Amino acid sequence: MPRLREPRELKCSSRLESCLLRRGLKPVAGTDEAGRGSLLGPLYVAAVILDPARPIPGLNDSKKLSSQTRSRFAAEIREKALAYQVVAVPAREVDELNVYEATRQAMIRALLALDPHPEFVLADAMPLQNGRKPGFSIPYWPLIHGDARSVSIAAASILAKVGRDENLDQLDRQYPKYGLARNKGYGTRDHLEALARYGPCPEHRRTYQPVKDFLAPRLPFASA
Repeated sequence: MPRLREPRELKCSSRLESCLLRRGLKPVAGTDEAGRGSLLGPLYVAAVILDPARPIPGLNDSKKLSSQTRSRFAAEIREKALAYQVVAVPAREVDELNVYEATRQAMIRALLALDPHPEFVLADAMPLQNGRKPGFSIPYWPLIHGDARSVSIAAASILAKVGRDENLDQLDRQYPKYGLARNKGYGTRDHLEALARYGPCPEHRRTYQPVKDFLAPRLPFASA
């Protein structure tokens, strides 16, 4: 059995998009998320239709790019893309739906808002059709490590990541105790120490561990 390649070994290109275009499936959209594993703040999802006539060299998985490079690419994507949409899902909605379903629904929301509408979707490892609740009719491919393989998914990952980072910078000013400008809401040591000291803020995801642990009432020790 062939060895599965690690994301760092994959090359991001427009090969998949070109293949689909040759088959008459156009336009092609890519979709991805940012912040699924974060303990705090909104989940961000983006959908992008790139213009084959205006390629953007160097697009790659947002996690492989510096903050400055992501911002530069985000501006170029907004300028050159045929269409893009960014959706923010509040922490409360992530808790109500669960993060998997919140991601799926946000991807569909972003994709259906694109104009022009895509004829095919490349999604980063997310099955968009729910067997129990059919309703998403656009053909799609849930591509494993898609943000490291497809420029359309990479572009979506960049817009989602840049949008979310900007939001976390704002939340850092509102809740400075948690170091959000540094940790972006993830479970770093400084964030967990702040949670233990101050407890959760309104933007924390209540269904996530260890946030749930800090929501439990703290009973005083019985006196001797």
